[in-house]
Amino acid sequence: MTLTIDVEPLSPVLGAKIRGIDLSKPVDKATQKMLYQAFVDHSVLCFPDQELAAADQLRFANFFGRGDGGERVKRRDKNKRRTGERGMMFVSNVRENGKLIGVLPDGEMMFHSDGAHRDSPYRATTLYGIKIPSRGGNTLFANLYAAYDALSQAMKDRVENLVTRIVYDYEAVNRADTIAADPVLPRAHHRLVKVHPDSGRKTLYLSRLMTQDIVDLPADEGEEILLELFDHCEKPEFVYAHEWKVDDLLVWDNRCTNHARTDFPSDEQRMLRRYTVSEPDAPVEA
Repeated sequence: MTLTIDVEPLSPVLGAKIRGIDLSKPVDKATQKMLYQAFVDHSVLCFPDQELAAADQLRFANFFGRGDGGERVKRRDKNKRRTGERGMMFVSNVRENGKLIGVLPDGEMMFHSDGAHRDSPYRATTLYGIKIPSRGGNTLFANLYAAYDALSQAMKDRVENLVTRIVYDYEAVNRADTIAADPVLPRAHHRLVKVHPDSGRKTLYLSRLMTQDIVDLPADEGEEILLELFDHCEKPEFVYAHEWKVDDLLVWDNRCTNHARTDFPSDEQRMLRRYTVSEPDAPVEA
């Protein structure tokens, strides 16, 4: 089976397209290992022309860690923190009986990394295209390895030991919302420069939508560094734009990439099915 699989670069920036495998069927361990290595090597994998049920996608997610297949419950505790297990989610503007069936329905979305507001962020995210608009709604991926490598030595030295505070407000749409986020929302501290546990390469770990500030630096100084790094990470030479097609399945590495979304016609439907992938030893709760 592994001999029939074709790996083709998606772009000069990052990513690979994988053909020659039917993910609606079980996959042997040797092939799973090969796919995981491709994931580490390329950061974003695209499997086109896959006709998948939700169970197939969850089985695929488990190739890359612990697929978050619990029952997704939208509830908050007394401190307004979301509780419940991670599970399947639709990223969609489709409405049934006047109500959205998914989340993140419309418009652009700034660069971010899924789960960065958790102490143990999501290792990966899988997304499957079900309904795709005629234009727009592209997913942009930024290569944070390349962004780190391109920093001057002076900037590398400056940021090497910095720690950031990361927050996610599900209603935030711009950086001003992040800076002023409700104090009860979940936050995590992460090193601004991390070493990827599988590749051993250094990568930046921050995003315009979710990184609130730099711990132990004056606010103005920290914000100056962050804004410079956001602009740097989002340079075109570090970004690949994925133009979705129906039955595309993507998986990406949240440990070394950021992603964003471009706008699309509000009168057209867009629906994608998402499963996140946690580290095997991460807490099950959100």
